[in-house]
Amino acid sequence: MFRNITPVVQNLLLINIILFIVSAFIFPVLNEWFALYYIGSQYFKPFQFLTYMFMHADFWHLFSNMFGLLIFGPLLEQFLGPKKLLILWMVCGVGSGVLYSGYNIYRMNNLEAKVERFQANPDPEYFNKIVLENRNFFDRRVFEFVDDFSRDPQDKVKIDRANQTLAAISEIQGNIPMVGASGALFGILIAFAMLFPNTQLFLLFPPMPVKAKYLVLFYGLYTIYNVLINNPLDNVAHFAHLSGLIIGGALVYKWKKDRNSFY
Repeated sequence: MFRNITPVVQNLLLINIILFIVSAFIFPVLNEWFALYYIGSQYFKPFQFLTYMFMHADFWHLFSNMFGLLIFGPLLEQFLGPKKLLILWMVCGVGSGVLYSGYNIYRMNNLEAKVERFQANPDPEYFNKIVLENRNFFDRRVFEFVDDFSRDPQDKVKIDRANQTLAAISEIQGNIPMVGASGALFGILIAFAMLFPNTQLFLLFPPMPVKAKYLVLFYGLYTIYNVLINNPLDNVAHFAHLSGLIIGGALVYKWKKDRNSFY
């Protein structure tokens, strides 16, 4: 595997690994600077659309993305050439960040609209609904307050506390950063499946062979499912993964249409 590693794949691996070591052990503030924040956040900077894809949350996050690049990247680089592989990786990574930011704007606007609706009509049941949708940000004590509020919905002190709770939800949601090269990697996956659809891959879990096109189809459907259910306890940016699939698929489709671009 390592004997067949190609130049662009090698350089991407080295950059990601070095930056992870530096941010984890030497200069942790890089994670704060280079992660991608919601556009309305005080921490957002335009350059984060590029830098976020070189940051990773932990070792296993880094390992899974780099392992995927190591498995699928070299053959793609040999077929497409170094320039096109780098374009694919960067366009899918940056594009995923841009599309995810648009999705994040929609989510934040939706949350803010719910908060404003509660402020106009402080209903305990509606407050409970918002809390349940964001329950991963609270411990059990918030539900004790929900019960207390329900018993006395006209209490101004409880209404103020409910408003403070919703303000805290908005602030937390608006300052959750996204990191990782998963959007770029999903672009690599869809490219591999489109160019080598019948290549047999051997899975570790479960141990069985599967064609590349079926593996990527499974990942795509699984990603769409997670975007639709929007589980509040899931901290994976599935929409960024889906964005990588869409952008990578569109890019490879364009290249395949112009057959001369492969030569």
